[in-house]
Amino acid sequence: MAKTQSQFQCRECATLLPKWSGQCPDCKSWNSIEELPAIVAGPGKSSTNWHGGAGSSKLLNLDQFATTDAPRFSSKLVELDRVLGGGMVPGSVILLGGDPGIGKSTILLQCLTLVSQQHNALYVTGEESPQQVGMRAQRLKLPSQHLKLLSSTCIEEIIAQASSSKPAIMVIDSIQTIFTNSLQSAPGSVSQIRESTAMLVRLAKQSNITIFLVGHVTKEGQLAGPRVLEHMVDTVLYFEGDNSTRYRVIRAVKNRFGAVNELGIFAMTDEGLKQVSNPSAIFLSQHEQPVSGSVIMVSREGTRPILVEIQALVTESHGGHPRRISVGLESNRLAMLLAILQRHGSIPFYDQDVFINAVGGVRIAETGADLAVILAILSSYRDRPVSNRLLVFGEVGLSGEIRPVPNGEDRLREASKHGFETAIIPKANKPKRNSLKNLKLIPVGHLAETLDAL
Repeated sequence: MAKTQSQFQCRECATLLPKWSGQCPDCKSWNSIEELPAIVAGPGKSSTNWHGGAGSSKLLNLDQFATTDAPRFSSKLVELDRVLGGGMVPGSVILLGGDPGIGKSTILLQCLTLVSQQHNALYVTGEESPQQVGMRAQRLKLPSQHLKLLSSTCIEEIIAQASSSKPAIMVIDSIQTIFTNSLQSAPGSVSQIRESTAMLVRLAKQSNITIFLVGHVTKEGQLAGPRVLEHMVDTVLYFEGDNSTRYRVIRAVKNRFGAVNELGIFAMTDEGLKQVSNPSAIFLSQHEQPVSGSVIMVSREGTRPILVEIQALVTESHGGHPRRISVGLESNRLAMLLAILQRHGSIPFYDQDVFINAVGGVRIAETGADLAVILAILSSYRDRPVSNRLLVFGEVGLSGEIRPVPNGEDRLREASKHGFETAIIPKANKPKRNSLKNLKLIPVGHLAETLDAL
């Protein structure tokens, strides 16, 4: 008879071991040994346990495949379709991560109840009972009469049910609760998550099922489980937002079928997550009069520009080490901008605490916010308000030059649409023909020119 043999592998250095150990003998890391799927050893058996594949083993020419866009179907949520690149692609695997209680299960339940009106949909719950899911759907007033529900945590049972019902879209909530019988480790371990995800990916590719995986995040904000989980799926979405506010942001950090860094904006209400049609309005404070330390910039997230208010507070430091705190922007970039101000503006901040905040909880990763951050810091330091009809964007180099940013004209059109009167922009972003007659443009090439313009 064939004999099963267990193998173990270090998730840090991938060393194979015949038995479990607390410390890897090669890389010396602790608690990094995880069990691999059992290998069947015997006559005519291979030394590996790979079974099934996503495609054929034939050699094909690339020009045999159509170059048109992949066929998609809508999630019935415009903002979610935007993040996914225009809709859901059959056979794709999408990983959705976020903090507990932020709305991952809510938005997927909303999506499936709407899609189930036209397509076969399956919701697999591993954390909640069917009664709890039904109560949520009733509270949100969702049309749930066509949605199929499965309460299971065994991956073999889930695949068997999916193979018989043949859904067009399926949700696994959550991947940390799923286990396979081929491993003896507990659900949620690295080996269980990796093997269960691999089986779901094979199911999606072979059966053309769109699969959503709900993933937990760690205290550091990263998806729990191995980093390889993000490499196995086609799309990785992060649910961002503060539970104290009603706004939620879905950001795509990986997408094989669309653009990354695309944003979907939602508002949490009593009837679930509602789409925000004008996201620029939620990231601007409604000041009746201009206040010091507040500057408006226009950020481009994915395919659309969004107006964001940058707030700064500069106060005298009474400690040995002045504080540099940035919320929504990169902290290291803040330290660099303060050094540029000291070098090219002759304004020292060695005895000042500096706090930066992007209003609305949005996270800005692009360098186009550099000029707005500098002007907000100067406005707070001098206690001189900046006009709330002034728009600023541009990247600041280490030599004090103002560098251009992509899609400058789109940003200016967004500012003109919201009634801004003046815009300080990099010289290279100045359009050849200013079609926005109601917007006065002030092109600058160096930080000194910007200060003179103010």
